[in-house]
Amino acid sequence: MSVAGGLHLAFERIRQVGGEALQIFTRNQRQWQVAPISPAEQVLFQKEREKWGKGPVAAHNSYLINLAAKKEETRIKSVQAMADEIGRVAALGIPYLIMHPGSHGGDGIEAGLERFVNNLDTAMGSVKQCDDVMVLLENTAGQGTGLGSAFNELSYIINNSRYKERLGVCLDTCHLFAAGYDFRTPEKYTETFLLFETEVGIDRIRFFHINDSKKALGSRVDRHEHIGKGEIGLEGFRNLVNDERFRHHPMTLETPKGKDLLEDIENLAVLKSLIRQN
Repeated sequence: MSVAGGLHLAFERIRQVGGEALQIFTRNQRQWQVAPISPAEQVLFQKEREKWGKGPVAAHNSYLINLAAKKEETRIKSVQAMADEIGRVAALGIPYLIMHPGSHGGDGIEAGLERFVNNLDTAMGSVKQCDDVMVLLENTAGQGTGLGSAFNELSYIINNSRYKERLGVCLDTCHLFAAGYDFRTPEKYTETFLLFETEVGIDRIRFFHINDSKKALGSRVDRHEHIGKGEIGLEGFRNLVNDERFRHHPMTLETPKGKDLLEDIENLAVLKSLIRQN
């Protein structure tokens, strides 16, 4: 949800669509230099959160942050920006900070992953009294030199971090599909999540981004589409929303929408219609 006009207004918008899980940006995601959370913002945010009912909330970090960057200047700025993100999330009492593993810039996956782990550890270690914040690695579509599209890359990051107990995964369905992991039939769904269990661990999944894909399986192109109107189709989402393992996991939409939020209302209705009644 947008936080235009104030962070607390995201709760007004989530109530408008009848949503049960929320994701926000804590600041403008296209700027390096941003102000910390003020005491007044904290109070307003918590007041509106309680009014909403304290459903699951996550924040997504800035798109500028690239902890695996080839350029040292970008890495330095990214570490500081990531530390600031963790601090803001902690100040707001948000338990999850979602991030992309970044891009290796042509140096190769191994070098990129090593840089990412080292810089993420530096950022996490530099922020005090933030142990309650869990960083969720978002799987990616595999565009260009981006990291995190393969399950084993997510596993490498978690297993090599000093803070592995504070790392989890946010699984994006569009990215999953674009990266080549099929889940449109019960058989393919079982196969994909068995592979995830083997390479990463199902218990690492804490959050979902629910998006259909404009592009084909394995396209490695990240283009979100409304639920059931893309290449994944309704059956893929039916498999997911009826998986008992994820019944209580937060799931948020990142599909295109206008200011009236009618698209969110429609997509939520479609998803709820797929849930089998016991």
